[in-house]
Amino acid sequence: MISSNQKIEKKLRIRLFATLVLWAVVGFIVFMLFGTVKDESNNPVIVWLGSRLDLLYIMFLIIGFFSIFYFYWKKPWDYLNEVIDATETVYEKSAKGITLSAPLHDVESRMNQIKLSILTSEKSVAQAEEKKNELVMYLAHDIRTPLTTVIGYLNLLDEAPDMPPEQRKKYIGIALNKSERLDVLINELFDLTRYNSKAVSLHKTEVILSCLLSQLADEYYPTLSANENTVSVSAEDGLTLSADTEMLARVFGNLLKNAASYSDAGTEIIISAKKENDFAAVTFQNTGETISPEDLQTMFDKFSRLDQARTSETGGTGLGLSIAKEIVELHGGTITAQSKDRTITFLVRLPLAH
Repeated sequence: MISSNQKIEKKLRIRLFATLVLWAVVGFIVFMLFGTVKDESNNPVIVWLGSRLDLLYIMFLIIGFFSIFYFYWKKPWDYLNEVIDATETVYEKSAKGITLSAPLHDVESRMNQIKLSILTSEKSVAQAEEKKNELVMYLAHDIRTPLTTVIGYLNLLDEAPDMPPEQRKKYIGIALNKSERLDVLINELFDLTRYNSKAVSLHKTEVILSCLLSQLADEYYPTLSANENTVSVSAEDGLTLSADTEMLARVFGNLLKNAASYSDAGTEIIISAKKENDFAAVTFQNTGETISPEDLQTMFDKFSRLDQARTSETGGTGLGLSIAKEIVELHGGTITAQSKDRTITFLVRLPLAH
């Protein structure tokens, strides 16, 4: 494959030879015409020049060839200076494109691609920094809220040693509940960090998908009953995965817990699994408030819950779906979400065992 340098060199060589030939041909024609005029003229100057046409033609060629060679010898240095000047604009934050001479079209295209990638990268870095700041803000909020409650009730207990036993028991229960919530948040944050850094080893075994999903539905029966929700499980036979059972149960548990938290009361949550090529496609479908396209795009980001969900009793830590995504991707799968006409569907695709 011919490189850009070779292309430019070839173009310059062709132009050089073409210019030399053109110069020689034009000079030959001009001097031939001058010879014809000289034969018909009695002017002593013209006659004198005509007697030295050969010498003049040679000088014409020498001077012309020298000038042409110098021009084309200097051309690569001009191109080099253009490229050097252009490199200074590559790192400029303006969207102005780089423009070079026609022979440098390929170089111009590549430099514009580099500039675009740099601008995109800087934008990604800025977005990552913004998300990091947002994560820290949400984390501080989620830690401070239960911690403030715990400290408040412990202060009440400390300041009132003669508090009635029933009231003391109530305050201790609230403080314990908030402490457990704080413990869950910190553990999930550590888990997400481990999964995100891929510093996790999978202990894969054969997992029969239908058994895992049925067992999961039974375990979450009390949670579902609290809101009068039911769950139905349908899975094709023979769907076997090579996966870490504990991690996979956590993925499906997070999805079922999410569906239970945000489903309409008294509705059914549908879990189904079927084979799609070399993958098992597992769907969790529930009825609830339609999720906007903007929220769907950030649903699996860290701390992606809406503020109103964060303050509700059903609001979790905001890390469950992020952890689910990291675990699924560790297994070589994908997880997506759709929402339309008050129907929310999560789709998990995991490779089947061979």
